[in-house]
Amino acid sequence: MKLNALVCLSGLAVIAVAASAPEKFALKDGDRVVFYGDSITDQRLYTTFTETYVVTRFPKLNVSFVHSGWGGDRVTGGGGGPIDVRLNRDVFAYKPTVMTIMLGMNDGSYRALDEGIFDTYKKGYQHIVEEVKNALPEIRLTLIEPSPFDDVTQPPKFEGGYNSVLVHYAQFVKELAEQKHMNAADLNAPVVAALEKAKASNAELAKKIIPDRVHPGPSGHLLMAAELLKSWNAPATVTAVELNAADRKIVAAQATKVTDFKADSGLTWTQQDQALPMPVDLNDSVMALAVGSSDFMQSLDQQTLKVTALKESIYTLKIDGSEMGTFTKEQLAEGINLASLATPMAKQAVDVHKLTLQHNDVHFTRWRQVQLKAINAAPASLQRALEALDALEGDLVKQQRAAAQPVPHQYELQPK
Repeated sequence: MKLNALVCLSGLAVIAVAASAPEKFALKDGDRVVFYGDSITDQRLYTTFTETYVVTRFPKLNVSFVHSGWGGDRVTGGGGGPIDVRLNRDVFAYKPTVMTIMLGMNDGSYRALDEGIFDTYKKGYQHIVEEVKNALPEIRLTLIEPSPFDDVTQPPKFEGGYNSVLVHYAQFVKELAEQKHMNAADLNAPVVAALEKAKASNAELAKKIIPDRVHPGPSGHLLMAAELLKSWNAPATVTAVELNAADRKIVAAQATKVTDFKADSGLTWTQQDQALPMPVDLNDSVMALAVGSSDFMQSLDQQTLKVTALKESIYTLKIDGSEMGTFTKEQLAEGINLASLATPMAKQAVDVHKLTLQHNDVHFTRWRQVQLKAINAAPASLQRALEALDALEGDLVKQQRAAAQPVPHQYELQPK
């Protein structure tokens, strides 16, 4: 008897649908989001995970995203130019309605807390906020508390460790956000908690979540994206379906439409969902460890199927004719999370994420390789090149949005 392993892996055999609706999601139709920061933002990982979540969870929502991170940046600027150049060229030019700021990793200079250095950070950060609000008075800012330096899976380099410095900086960011009535997102403490849990489970593998202690791998960035999304009141539910086999009744159908429900020896039905799950590769051991050490699936990726009053002991679930797993009637009565399985919906979400990465690669090329390096080109030629790349990116975004639209799926639950 082989029951589905992924449900056990992610601890999602029991699913509870929230009794009350979450607060309204922070992003609105027509928003343009600019992600601003240093090399961690420049990795375009937590940002692209965030974008893919928005596109797959709200496929009808018209929100665009621009990624403006630059490696080595501090509150004063860096390799991309002084801060005011960066803001004018890489933020204001896009007329965003929403902006996230994550700076601090480089600002602390990788040493014990120095009050002079900290004062430069505070003044520089306040300058950024003031300039942004002066240029774009209606913009909604999310101030991101610096992501962690990994002093968990490897020993600190000095007493107290560098992450304690970043936590000190993060407290300033949090207080500034409160003072200015802006949103704040803590990408440090929850990731540190996940690192500690991961280390207790597998100390060597846990080191790969933030391989160089500064720049997270994909798994670390997914956890960071989760905290940003939670600060935006992102909903946990993808879909939630409850069926009663004995009464042949659709008890509940949230964010989906269930039709053609039949219950005989087995059950069959059709679902037309309103959203897709997040594409999370739980076959990747580091990703599985990070996800299992966090609340990502519980808080952001719930695609619940609950079937009660089943007669037989074990059932096989198929979607569109493909076997998804084998479950006991007790597991099905408690609820299984389809988001942890390799469903057709998850595969569709993977295709969406590929397009997210592709359009961001085109924008990066347009910005860093053409706009900033072809400064000696004839202005008209340069403009045509930029417009062509903008058009290419626009086509990829259209493909991304089309790929995110859910389609009907055929479900079958048969006794084994």
